[in-house]
Amino acid sequence: MGEMSTEKGYLKVKKAAENEGPRGLLGRTENILSHINESEPNNTTKNEYVANYLNELCNNENLVDSEEEDIKRALNVISRLGEGHDSTDGSQKNKSYRSRKDAEKALENASLEISIRKEIEEYYLPKQLVNAIVENGGIPKESEQCLVGIGFIDIADYSFLSKFLTPMENQIVLNGLYASFSWVLQQHGGYLNKIEGDSLMFHYGGNIDPKIKDMAQGESEKYIAQELFYTCIHMQRVAFLFNDANDSFLYGSDNPNIKKQVDAAFEIISNMRNSELSQKINAFFQIRIRIGANIGEVTIGNFGPEGGKQWDIIGVPVINAKRMEATAPIGGFRISEELYNILEETGLTEAYFHRFKREAEAMFGSFSTITRGELFKFGKVTLKDKKNAEFNTYSIQVNPALPEALMNQVELLVNREELGSQRIIQLLQYYRGNKFVINAIEASLISKGIVIRKADIFSYIFPIKYKEITGEYKGSIKKVEAFISGKYHVFELFEMMGYLQDVIKKDLDLGAKPELIFENYDDYIREIDEWMKKENEHKERRVYQRNYFYSYIYPMVYKSINASIKEYQHQASELSEV
Repeated sequence: MGEMSTEKGYLKVKKAAENEGPRGLLGRTENILSHINESEPNNTTKNEYVANYLNELCNNENLVDSEEEDIKRALNVISRLGEGHDSTDGSQKNKSYRSRKDAEKALENASLEISIRKEIEEYYLPKQLVNAIVENGGIPKESEQCLVGIGFIDIADYSFLSKFLTPMENQIVLNGLYASFSWVLQQHGGYLNKIEGDSLMFHYGGNIDPKIKDMAQGESEKYIAQELFYTCIHMQRVAFLFNDANDSFLYGSDNPNIKKQVDAAFEIISNMRNSELSQKINAFFQIRIRIGANIGEVTIGNFGPEGGKQWDIIGVPVINAKRMEATAPIGGFRISEELYNILEETGLTEAYFHRFKREAEAMFGSFSTITRGELFKFGKVTLKDKKNAEFNTYSIQVNPALPEALMNQVELLVNREELGSQRIIQLLQYYRGNKFVINAIEASLISKGIVIRKADIFSYIFPIKYKEITGEYKGSIKKVEAFISGKYHVFELFEMMGYLQDVIKKDLDLGAKPELIFENYDDYIREIDEWMKKENEHKERRVYQRNYFYSYIYPMVYKSINASIKEYQHQASELSEV
């Protein structure tokens, strides 16, 4: 009876350990006590195994020196459980020895399993989530509606950048970048929600955020908005420093793992920038990110099937935050109007404007003349998947030296033949709404002797107006070119193209459908037929205008600039051959 009851006790304890983990087991010492009560004193082999097994759990969880009363009581039970009596019977001794050998082997296997399980948990489970749940006193089982600030980060054109790295180097560089972002979140108290390829999601608030636990709703809203805003700024600035292998942002970091990952990434970047191909690398390999942020009520809780649970947030604010990121300026970030209004109320927008302007003025950069409206640029985001629904947003600049950085990159790209000219065009397309960046790129191209045919660009956008100007100058192309080039910067031409694009994107209504009064079939059908024909002609005209813009006007503007760059490159190559 003793052997059987001991076996039951052992299975009971082991199952509890596997299912609940050490703290869950130690918090329920009755499992161990019941095992002792059911076991006979002389059945020491199984008792010793259970004691050793539990001791191993305690050591792995660093609970041996715990001052918690329930753990101390459990440790005492384990100690008494391990005490046994020797039998003088020879056969029993041999049997006990063999059983002990088996138990030791089983203990060795159990110890290895416990060690691996612990390593898996520490390697994959977010420590911040584990700590928050422990501080919360348990896993929040029920979903809740909470105010949360959400941010998304995406590395711009990483598929292009990855071509300069081996698969292993890609992994090391990305890990270093994400370790840097993780460090930023630690400084601000944010939560790293997930990483998917070259994208990252983070948020503030929710039922396991200890910092907002005792805050009133208005106070927590301001706190979340402030930390989300400064995190976006901090992350963009870290990305610029990371790009230059500059670890000055890791001030006060006491996390050796983060430092190790960042150093490994910086070694690769530094070696690339100092290699024989440094000019090509510096021209093309520039890591830049876009960030989107939003604030709102979401559902927060555990999602997924048993064995695949994930603590997450879902809701429209999350979807809109992702849309903010998808349309954000590269090197800056986009926020929702809701988030902007909270920042405006707290005075953060005004404070940031003065800070940014001081920094730009100190370096005599292009941004030194920036206005508040240009720093926080209002814009409407159109959602094609939502029947062209629009919502209000603000795009925000972060790096006061961005125009100069891009100017230097363009000067390197100009000398990189076909791929270089393509990359310059991509930069113009990326930043075509940023006056300071486009003016800097134009200045860089002009300084190299590149002639941008602005009259041609104008003719693609406004052909009728171009004919009028040509008539005024009696067909003199040189005079037309001089007039248009003197009057317009490239950015202003892009602005006009953007205005035209906005006009053709809108579905201009033909007018309200007339209210027809039925008097007889023939008149009623004739009036409907006339209206339908007009509406169809109107739609066909709008479709034609859109196709013409996207298939001809938009590409020809950039092809003209690309041809100007190619002209310079061709002349330079001819001179080098002489």
